[in-house]
Amino acid sequence: MNRWWALCLLTIASLLGCVAESDHPRATSNSGPPAYGDNLIVGTIGEPSNLIPILASDSASHDVAGLIYNGLLKYDKNLQLVGDLAESWQISKDGLTITFHLRKGIKWHDGVEFSSRDVMYTYRVTIDPKTPTAYAEDFKQVKSASAPDPYTFRVTYDKPFAPALASWGMNILPSHLLEGKDITKSPLSRKPVGTGPFRFKEWIAGQRVVLDANRDYFEGRPYIDHYTYRIIPDNSTMYMELKAGGIDMMGLTPVQYQRQTNSKDFLVRFSKYRYPSSSYVYLGFNLRHPLFSDKRIRQAITAAINKDEIIHGALLGMGQTAHGPFKPGTWADNPGQKDIPYDPSLSIKLLAEAGWQMNSDGKLIKNGKPFQFTILTNQGNDVRLKTAQIIQQRLKRIGIEVKIRVVEWASLLSQFIDKGNFEALVMGWTITPDPDLFDVWHSSKTGPKELNFVGYKNQEVDRLIEQGRSTFDQEKRKQCYYRIQEILVEDQPYSFLYVPDALPVVSSRFKGIEPAPAGISYNLIKWYVPKVEQAH
Repeated sequence: MNRWWALCLLTIASLLGCVAESDHPRATSNSGPPAYGDNLIVGTIGEPSNLIPILASDSASHDVAGLIYNGLLKYDKNLQLVGDLAESWQISKDGLTITFHLRKGIKWHDGVEFSSRDVMYTYRVTIDPKTPTAYAEDFKQVKSASAPDPYTFRVTYDKPFAPALASWGMNILPSHLLEGKDITKSPLSRKPVGTGPFRFKEWIAGQRVVLDANRDYFEGRPYIDHYTYRIIPDNSTMYMELKAGGIDMMGLTPVQYQRQTNSKDFLVRFSKYRYPSSSYVYLGFNLRHPLFSDKRIRQAITAAINKDEIIHGALLGMGQTAHGPFKPGTWADNPGQKDIPYDPSLSIKLLAEAGWQMNSDGKLIKNGKPFQFTILTNQGNDVRLKTAQIIQQRLKRIGIEVKIRVVEWASLLSQFIDKGNFEALVMGWTITPDPDLFDVWHSSKTGPKELNFVGYKNQEVDRLIEQGRSTFDQEKRKQCYYRIQEILVEDQPYSFLYVPDALPVVSSRFKGIEPAPAGISYNLIKWYVPKVEQAH
C-alpha cells in the first residue's frame, strides 16, 4: 500500500457511494451568504514530528502538511484521482509512461513559481539513500524521470506498476529551498513552505500549530482565514474544550457520540457525523521478541480475544470486525475469508502445544517463567485503551498476565516504535483506495523508522505483494491479495480487531460541509462562516 496516501488522506468512507450519516444543527437557514474570515480550531491528541512530509511517518504531521503542500494528483469527493498541481496527464498505451502537464502560475508561499524542477527534486530526494524516508519504494520503480520543460514531468517504468498514478499524490517540495542541502537539517521541518491552501504561521510546541489562508491559492482562496491545530493529549479535556468553545472540531468517542451529544442545545451548536472509516485497529506483536516468535502463540492470543465484545464494549456497536488489512466490501477484500474465531479452548490447546502449562494459580508457566507482556497504546485514545483493557481481561482468563502502558504520541513513535522497543501494541492504520501492501508488510521494510515495525517476514507474502503491484489486471491482483489474507490469518502477525466508524463533530457555525465518500474535509476550502456568526 502506498502509505503516503495512508497518512495524507483524511478518514474516508468504507464504500464508494456511501455518504456520512449526520445530525445537523437545528439552526436558522438565514444566517447569510459565504464570507471570508474566522478561525477553524481543530483538537488533536498528537503533535506533529516533522513538517517535511517524506521525513514523517505519523498522522499528526501529515494532517498539517496536507493543508500546506500539494501533490500532482489527489482524490476527489468520490475517491477518484483528479489533477492537483498537474492539470492533466497522459498514460502511454503500454501503461509504462506517464506524462504530467503542470498548472502554470502556481506560486510557493514565498512567491517563487512552482515548476517541474520541484517535482524532479522531490522525486530525487525521495529515492536518495541518504534520505531517511519510509516512502521511497514506490519511486524506486521509476526507470527514468525527465522534465523536458518547466511545465512537463515524465516518468517511465520498467514494468507495469499498479500504484504508479496514485503514488504521485506525494507532496511536492520546494527545490529552491532544499536543493543542495541536507534535508534532515532543513528549517522547513518546523517552518514549511508549500503551495497549498494554507500557509504556515507558527508552531508553539505542545500547544498549537497555526496556519493562515493562502489568498493566492490556485483553486481559490479558502473562506476560513485561519486553521489552528490545537494539541490536547487527553480526549476528555478536548471534549470539555469543545463544549466551552475552545475548539470547533474533533473526533468524538463512541460514548460521547451516543450518550453525551444528543441534547437540543448541543445539536444546535454542533453538527456531528458518522460513517465507516477507512482504517483498522490491531494488536501488533513484536515478532523479534522470543515470546511471539512461535505463530501458535499469536494464534492462541487471537483465539482468546472476543472481537464482538470489543465492538460492543469499546465502540458501542459503532464499527465492524476486521479480518485483515483490507477495507471490508472493497475488491481486494475476500468476503469469504474468516479469521481465527473466538475460542478459549483452542487458545489453551495451542499454548500447551507451545510448551505453556497452567499452574494451580491459573497462570501459564514455561521453564519456570510466567507468560506476561505489556501492551503499549497512545495517550488520548480512550477507545484503544478500552480495547487493550478488554484484551487484558480475556487473556487473564487463559493464564496470561498483560500490563497496559499508555504513552504520549511522540514518545511512542520515537522511543518505542522506531527503536523496536515494545512487546505488543494496540494501534491503527488508515486503508488507502489502492490496496498495495508493500510498505507495511514487505520484509524489506523492517528497518529503522520503516512501517513494518513488527518485523514480519514471509517470502510468499513478499512475492505476492510484488506480483500484485506489477500488473494492471485487477483480477490477478485480487487473487494475490486473497492469498495474502489467508497467509496473514495463519501467521497472525497482528490480531486484526475492528474497523471503527469515524465520528467527527464540527461547530454549526461552519457551513458548506458536504458529506461524501471521501468524508467531510475534502472541500475544506469551501467551508465558511457567515459574517454574523464569525467568532474570531
